[in-house]
Amino acid sequence: MPMRLCQLIYTSRPFGFNAPMLDDILTTARALNAQHDVTGALICRADMFLQMLEGPRAKVTETFGRILADDRHVDVALLYLGDTPERIFPDWTMRDDPPQSWMWNQAEVREGAMQEASAAAAYSVFRRLSRIPPERRAV
Repeated sequence: MPMRLCQLIYTSRPFGFNAPMLDDILTTARALNAQHDVTGALICRADMFLQMLEGPRAKVTETFGRILADDRHVDVALLYLGDTPERIFPDWTMRDDPPQSWMWNQAEVREGAMQEASAAAAYSVFRRLSRIPPERRAV
């Protein structure tokens, strides 16, 4: 019987955001995700994180538990958790990208755009991102 996959999307605000912090998050995430068959993408900037995790449900929820306990994330909000027939980031232990121009600007984030985002809207952000070639491939 094939393994059931799930996807999880959450938002948070970074606490103490800087380049070394982001590098540490990505390095750790990529190593752990590779061990646990988790893939996904992190959209980030100084005022927001929007992340999709994909993989076996137990491993994805375990990963989310680590994020909830990580003091670099503030105001963590689960937007979506559900089964999926396939991954949209199958080759990425963690793709990282800045928000695209068609996403929320900083004023919209301050006004609550992330908290008001529907699961469908967040999913469409990742679906669209999966179709954009990255500037650099993270393995």
